[in-house]
Amino acid sequence: MTEPAAVVLDSASALDIAQLRHVRPRHWGRIVSATCLLVLLALLVHAFAIGQINWATVGVYLTWPTILAGLLNTIIMSVCAMALGIVLGVAAAVARMSPNPVLRSTAIGYAWLFRGTPVILQLLLWFNLALIFPVLGIPGLWSARAVTVITPFAAALLGLGLNEGAYVSEIVRAGLLSVDAGQYEAAKSIGMSHSLSLRRIILPQAMRVVVPPLGNQFITLVKTTSLASVIEYAELLHNAENIYYSNAKVMELLFVAAFWYLVVVTALSFGQAVLERRFARGIARAR
Repeated sequence: MTEPAAVVLDSASALDIAQLRHVRPRHWGRIVSATCLLVLLALLVHAFAIGQINWATVGVYLTWPTILAGLLNTIIMSVCAMALGIVLGVAAAVARMSPNPVLRSTAIGYAWLFRGTPVILQLLLWFNLALIFPVLGIPGLWSARAVTVITPFAAALLGLGLNEGAYVSEIVRAGLLSVDAGQYEAAKSIGMSHSLSLRRIILPQAMRVVVPPLGNQFITLVKTTSLASVIEYAELLHNAENIYYSNAKVMELLFVAAFWYLVVVTALSFGQAVLERRFARGIARAR
């Protein structure tokens, strides 16, 4: 049986791949789609540039004292409501995973109630609480008229904070479930109590999973504070509305409010990215 003939190329005639010209493939779909998007963006910018919008007025009201006061109130409300939401959310998440049926049922009911009703409805209910309870307090110790206690700030804080707590509880619960069950057993084996193991072992590990959705929830809350305008809380959008009611510069003031919302959200997005890198350091080293 004869061996097959072999074609032998010497080094001089062999094809030198390194000398070939590299031709990049042309992705025509990407080029066409990017071109269309750029054209649409240019048309949109042109439309707003020639539209009946007084951009000088927008520039004037960007630093208007009433607008800046509304911006400050928006930030204060966002921070306070998120702080309340985190406290309630962590407590509800821990109670949700408790073997105690009363605590577990209460946590489930809390999340069901506040996630199942619109935020604006909750704000209106808190703001009009005086229609049901004219006087609030503890019999024999303290009492006050509800209309003096439930101010627009208090109603907004209760409505937004309790609503955030319901969502934060699910975020924290997901983070707790992401921690390996062996961590719980290891904490018990060295004599740690349930609360101590949560603080020292479980919650620090769960933060890697909790931080990204919690950051998104905070960003959403900043924008949700605009709903507090219906109960006369002097946040950013409410103050912008008050101004354009008097000078009829509706679109200009709405653009001012949009600008400041974008500034705050952009700053929070950068902060969220920093926190995510901070809590992912151990994972990066492990890989």
